[in-house]
Amino acid sequence: MTTDSRVLDARYFMPAFGRTLKIVRGAGSRVWDDQGREYIDCVAGIAVCSTGHCHPAVVEAICNQASQLIHCSNLYYVPGQAELAERLVEITGLSKAFFSNSGAEANEGAIKLARVRTGRKKFVAFVHGFHGRTCGSLAVTHKPAIREPFEPLSPACTFTDYGDLDALAEAVDKDTAGIFIEPIQGEAGVLIPPADFLRGVRDICDDTGALMIVDEVQTGMGRTGKWLGIQHTDVTPDIVTLAKGLASGFPIGALVAREGLEFERSEHGSTFAGGPLACAAALATIDVIAEALPDVPAKGERFIKGLSRHNPRGRGLLIGMSVGDRCPEVQQACAEAGVLVNCAADGNLRLIPPLVITDEEIDTTIDVVNAALG
Repeated sequence: MTTDSRVLDARYFMPAFGRTLKIVRGAGSRVWDDQGREYIDCVAGIAVCSTGHCHPAVVEAICNQASQLIHCSNLYYVPGQAELAERLVEITGLSKAFFSNSGAEANEGAIKLARVRTGRKKFVAFVHGFHGRTCGSLAVTHKPAIREPFEPLSPACTFTDYGDLDALAEAVDKDTAGIFIEPIQGEAGVLIPPADFLRGVRDICDDTGALMIVDEVQTGMGRTGKWLGIQHTDVTPDIVTLAKGLASGFPIGALVAREGLEFERSEHGSTFAGGPLACAAALATIDVIAEALPDVPAKGERFIKGLSRHNPRGRGLLIGMSVGDRCPEVQQACAEAGVLVNCAADGNLRLIPPLVITDEEIDTTIDVVNAALG
């Protein structure tokens, strides 16, 4: 029997991903492949490894919990779950949390919560927005290439241009349960909306009774220099969804909602969501992020200044640059020089490193990216 994992992958795993490297080890902002090559990781599991790879505090929390209880059904009080819900309520300024296993599931939960509490069935979302690949979250995701093969999808969703308040006001009506919005469109290539846009969305929700659902799966947990991307404004949403950076790579998602907006008994559930290991990892992660967070804005500015000749867009450690059709070759050139970056939509190069990346690692990354771009 072959032990070559690439051969096994080709034979037994559905080819849903385009893969190149085999990463076998990580520490801090660096990873190593199976050939022993070292990389500065500015992909970070797609904005997941917020505390870096294998942060000692997170590893210790997972191991300690695993030695006591690995799984506990939500039929019982789960160790760490209430404590994590409290921390997320404090971070978001909202009222109550519910857990899931991923960002897509968190957005599915938000869809259900909006529909059941408003009695309405439709949604509005934005061109280039991304909210997940399950059927419900895909229904509010714009990208035709990944959405259209699975239509018809539910719930019904209308898409308007990101930043266009007039178009949004026209699309929202008495049947609109909620508006799904990212405070920065990450998968689209780090697109930042006009300064008054998020306030305008809030006003439209207030006028129509639709819920403002802010997808912080990529922008949340310190990524932009604040706990939430929406916190760069004075806007308070009705629902926030989180995942990616919440537990340093351990699968977990969450939705957090304002006062009076919650699931009642038996309206929603999950076997694995908010389990003991996930909650332990998340609680440890939050402590590490709290320590790293004050330095994130300066680190982001260091990236922006160093890459300024390429007109970067960014907030905190969420950075994008339009490079067009060259993006795959630039990504490859960076990897060959020891830096991992990735291509988001429409020829946009994206950098989403761990929040603990050092200034020295930032400067090395800047040199590599500048050289790859020419």
